[in-house]
Amino acid sequence: MKIENIINQIESVDPEIYQRLDGRRNAMKSFVKFSGKIALASLPIAFGSMLNKAYGSPTGTDDAITDVLNFALTLEYIESEFYKAGYSAATGGTLAIPAGAPLGAIKTIRDHEIAHVSFLKAAITSLGATPVSFTAASFDFTAKGAFANVFTDYALFLAVAQTFEDTGVRAYKGQAGNLISNNDILTAALNIHSVEARHASHIRQMRRANGGLIPAGVTVKPWITLNQSGIGTTAVQASYNGEEATTQAGVNIVNIGGFTISANAASECFDEPLTKDQVVAIVTPFFA
Repeated sequence: MKIENIINQIESVDPEIYQRLDGRRNAMKSFVKFSGKIALASLPIAFGSMLNKAYGSPTGTDDAITDVLNFALTLEYIESEFYKAGYSAATGGTLAIPAGAPLGAIKTIRDHEIAHVSFLKAAITSLGATPVSFTAASFDFTAKGAFANVFTDYALFLAVAQTFEDTGVRAYKGQAGNLISNNDILTAALNIHSVEARHASHIRQMRRANGGLIPAGVTVKPWITLNQSGIGTTAVQASYNGEEATTQAGVNIVNIGGFTISANAASECFDEPLTKDQVVAIVTPFFA
């Protein structure tokens, strides 16, 4: 969940949100200072306190604002239920996640996603709206049989986890360009984005250590190279299409300034955004 982009989308439908707070600059500086001192799982609480202050009365809540939050909540439900099922399969003996750091990492990520679901539900309710609701039965993490062994094959579990995480990083970057004109919001965005992206990075490192479902000659890095998933199937390619971009702000980074910079390296420097429609198309097969 990329909270900075939720803030940006809310601002686009309610330009007066910062007038409801203490002003844009003071509000965002306080948020950055606070978020830098707390754990990942607690970051949404800081955002929640801002929402509650801006919209203390649940009356007159703009539907567009709750749509943004419900979209984020839907994605968080997918991830939380996925990691809950994976951890249960591991502790139940049907999914061979190694004990120690690997199993501990999955538990930590699971707990983060559960916390995000709880936060978003509470935030939406406090605004006088109804949060979307899903249960484990709402999802089919085999994607209609494409990943039939996702909770019995550790390598496949990590591959699907990576796809969810990489998709999430791109999903909430769609509005990042609108932050450039405001240094305070951009600073908050970069701080939060760097923390949230750690899930994706860590899962990728776990895949590299495991070695399963990685095509020959491919090295899985903590970031995306070109439009390569690093997964031996085309079933997840939609989550990576567009990542091969090497031009940013109209400038081609390959060999820029006379330096030797490959297309691989240039593409690794940035995450490219996904539209809401693209994200919906990607996750739809995972609904029951």
